[in-house]
Amino acid sequence: MNISTLPPQTTINGIRFNATPGQRPLVVDECKTICELFQKRCANLGDRTAHREKDFGIWKPYSWADYWQHAKWIGLALRKLGLQRGEVVSILSEDRKEWAWFDMGIQGVGGIASGVYTTDSANQLKYLINDSDSRFLIVENEEHLDKYLEIEADVSGLVNVIILEDEGLHDLTHPRCMMIQDLYALGQQVEAEEPERFEAEIALASPQDTALLVYTSGTTGMPKGAMLSHENILAAIECGAHALPTLDSDEQLCFLPLCHILERDVSVYFPLAGKCVVNFAESPETVFANLQEVSPSTFIAVPRVWEKIFSQVQILVQDATPAGRAAYGMAIKVGLARAEYVLAGKPVPAAIAAQFWLWDRLVLRNLRRMLGLDKMRRGGTGAAPISTELLKWYWAIGVSLIEGFGMTETSGLATLNTIKGNKIGTIGRAVPGNDIRISAEGEIQLKGLNVFQGYWRNNSKTAETFTADGWLQTGDMGEIDDEGYVKITGRKKDIIITAGGKNITPAEIESRLKFSQFISDAVIIGDKRKYLTALIMIDQENVEKFAQDQKIPFSNFASLCAAPEVLQRIKAEVDAVNAEFARVEQIKDFRLIDVLLTADDDELTATMKLKRSFVEKKHGHLIEDMYN
Repeated sequence: MNISTLPPQTTINGIRFNATPGQRPLVVDECKTICELFQKRCANLGDRTAHREKDFGIWKPYSWADYWQHAKWIGLALRKLGLQRGEVVSILSEDRKEWAWFDMGIQGVGGIASGVYTTDSANQLKYLINDSDSRFLIVENEEHLDKYLEIEADVSGLVNVIILEDEGLHDLTHPRCMMIQDLYALGQQVEAEEPERFEAEIALASPQDTALLVYTSGTTGMPKGAMLSHENILAAIECGAHALPTLDSDEQLCFLPLCHILERDVSVYFPLAGKCVVNFAESPETVFANLQEVSPSTFIAVPRVWEKIFSQVQILVQDATPAGRAAYGMAIKVGLARAEYVLAGKPVPAAIAAQFWLWDRLVLRNLRRMLGLDKMRRGGTGAAPISTELLKWYWAIGVSLIEGFGMTETSGLATLNTIKGNKIGTIGRAVPGNDIRISAEGEIQLKGLNVFQGYWRNNSKTAETFTADGWLQTGDMGEIDDEGYVKITGRKKDIIITAGGKNITPAEIESRLKFSQFISDAVIIGDKRKYLTALIMIDQENVEKFAQDQKIPFSNFASLCAAPEVLQRIKAEVDAVNAEFARVEQIKDFRLIDVLLTADDDELTATMKLKRSFVEKKHGHLIEDMYN
């Protein structure tokens, strides 16, 4: 492509984009593909730190040169082993630097990278490998290798399985399996024979080539592979640069699964443009400790993480001295008063500003430091509804938390609130380069260069996803106000129609319930029923603390859920939420799900979203008990 033929450009934080967002051809710093941008960044940044990862308790840096060299070896080795352009490589691993190295190496030689959640079962892995026709599988360790060995006979299309950690596998001899060190050695050999081969492969890439395959979470039926092109991802990078600017001085913490497009954007693709440093959390269990250590500049998480941080604070407050609890209460009260003005875009009265200055120094600054949020200039939440009260609480403690919306099918980003343009209770306005409309039925529909190519080998599902005039049907119901802010009122398939004919969207009620420190999640029931009920999952940590403080005996999670005092506590929380809704929207009865759910369970997706249909089916006896 001749640079002189490109459209006029604008510069954001030192990154050059098309002057008009969403304009084709789309370029980022004169690059038209992800791997071309990767090549340019590594050449220019060299010894600067790209990634950090803990090694024996110490954060160890890895440079952009390391990034380039390992990705090159990976790409060249996979080509030597038989990977063809347009073929798929599946990655089954927790977040780590090698995830990004493989992503860039695979794309560099024209392959398609596809992530697999580490919580997926062997059968789910079999489905994903066969559906994508993967040629190679990357596994992190012995545990993940065991999943492959369990289904080996049913995934005969795999050429090789590459293992990242050799602990417990030193004596492994398997014709299909090889260690990552052996893959690097093969890549080094190919590089010595053909020094310019990787660069030549990168030059062959086209903006319309499929770069990655991201499987939907499967809340309804089997997961579908969404095909995202280089252009789709560059469009998401452009949207992010306008609405979620990344600075080259930023520190980030990667902890959500990199299979998920949101984390892939934030921790792999946006840093390619923004040149920032990505720190990889040790594991999902250490996220909060790593957050304290890194103190990131920006932090994007699903609502459950923000809810968990809030719950931890509530436990600390309960354990504080009377003076400490009183100080926290005063600080939050002043913080909320200030937040009302800030969120409305109005000047904060001098008296409130002075009080906040005092309480910030006495209480809130220390609280943010303790949580690892003290250097944060922006927090983000998405992927599921979040309580407006929870958002206000974060603004009250001095954390600017904004809500956005995106789908796998929109490359992770579609609408967003910003620090200066934030309306709580909405998912913000369409990001630059995107168009949005509400259909006659009330569905949110989208159009833009970030909208995916379609579902992998599934033309019928692809056709169902688009309108006749080419708009993406999100499946979310909503409305747009006069300023362009979008509010989701519920999922199209989740609308409850009571026996009395009332239409109720459960998302807002469920969101309000989850703001309670004692409630982790909730599912509203009531379709074709006379009244609403709820299945509730308690917050284990907070309810156990409540039980211990009240000297309520329990021996396990089930007995905790059955304790009369716990049921009364949850009833009080439900009654408080009921007071905020019309009579027809009030919960008349509830039951507690007395088993701890994880992403391994059928009821939850890997991104911790409830599969409503599975919950209703598996706990149908509880539902019938409420109506009988």
